[in-house]
Amino acid sequence: MSETWSLAEALTWLEGHVNLEATTLSRREAPTLERIRELTGLMGDPQDAYPVIHITGTNGKGSTARMASTLLMARNLSVGTYTSPDLQTINERLAWNLQPISDEDLAAVLGSLADLENLVQAVPHRFDLLTAAAFRWFADVAVDAAVVEVGLGGTWDATNVVRPVVAVVTNVELDHQEILGPTRAEIAADKAGIVKGGSVLVLGEDDPDLAPIFDRAAQAAGAGAVWRRGADFACEDNRLAHGGRLVTLRTPGAVYRDVYLPVHGAHQGQNAACALAAAEAFFGRPLPSDLVEEAFGAVRTPGRMEVVGRQPLCVLDGAHNPAGARAAAATLAEEFAGVEGLVLVVGVLQGRDPVEMLEALGAERARLVVATRPPSPRGLAPSELVAAAGRLGVAAVEAPVVSDAVKLALEEARAEELVLITGSLYVVGAARSELVSDPV
Repeated sequence: MSETWSLAEALTWLEGHVNLEATTLSRREAPTLERIRELTGLMGDPQDAYPVIHITGTNGKGSTARMASTLLMARNLSVGTYTSPDLQTINERLAWNLQPISDEDLAAVLGSLADLENLVQAVPHRFDLLTAAAFRWFADVAVDAAVVEVGLGGTWDATNVVRPVVAVVTNVELDHQEILGPTRAEIAADKAGIVKGGSVLVLGEDDPDLAPIFDRAAQAAGAGAVWRRGADFACEDNRLAHGGRLVTLRTPGAVYRDVYLPVHGAHQGQNAACALAAAEAFFGRPLPSDLVEEAFGAVRTPGRMEVVGRQPLCVLDGAHNPAGARAAAATLAEEFAGVEGLVLVVGVLQGRDPVEMLEALGAERARLVVATRPPSPRGLAPSELVAAAGRLGVAAVEAPVVSDAVKLALEEARAEELVLITGSLYVVGAARSELVSDPV
């Protein structure tokens, strides 16, 4: 039986499947739900065994998922969390009470899927298998609830076989246009596909031009309610605090004042507002304020404006698109304004405009850009980032391997400067493995 595989054997089998995360797709090649439906059907639809909070959005969905999971755990629920991509190990994607699945359990659940593969008509992709593995494992350990992050888009994402109690859309920006469509309206329509009958839509995107798209989707699906950021929930006060933020959060049922978030970036206040609204919608009532304070005080967001070194100050941030890069630059300007110089380590995936990414990061303020290649088949050549930096008048060098780029940046940076390692999460994950001993 394949369920007796070692993890190495299971991962060898897994990597023999099409990996959409390592492939440049066109919109015509976007995946369908046929493969995942076959798999989950053969397993008895384990994703229906527990209530789900389903989260999509261009940015912030990973942080929102961790925050929502922490809030549910604070109510003594056993919580499964499914996220992607991983930073350091594939185990991170499947977590129980935010602890990654063990090697033994991951090997066993992948082995059980290998035994089913001969029964399916459509050969599953790698992400289909990981998604099915998460749903199966969550049912096996009998979680009370699951928080499921969309991999890409919404409507055609493999996670969209869940029937969520709460559907969350953090925001809508231009990203993955080759798959989701060239406009924000088309991207919004794709993300709106996670709304299901009876679910509460927690809508973090507040652009009034996109609101009708979500209203129509909610009405067509028979959603129970739509909660809009600004009107129904909000982060009403968002101040810099030592080591994080001090926020006031409003939900339909309560106001939570001066809640401490041990994370960097004003944008995390919006993620917290979405997560708290999602938790209130999940329970159908407000949460006790002391529980909210305790839960948010324990939040960790690895790889998201994460400080991993001092003298020089070293920060990791997966700002993988222009909107994320602008948020990173805003955080540097507000929270690290006293730093006297900036060295950037940047690596991005193909399809990104390197000039746009560097401009969004505020690279013109950097003393040096160290261009690297994400450890992915889709990694953009560092020479293109060096050329882009040159067009912006910024000194730049190539270090194609992430570990070499990190070493070079730390050697070049002065003690009073800041090293920001950013771009693709593949870069951030590889750098984290070099700089942090604790796993995610």
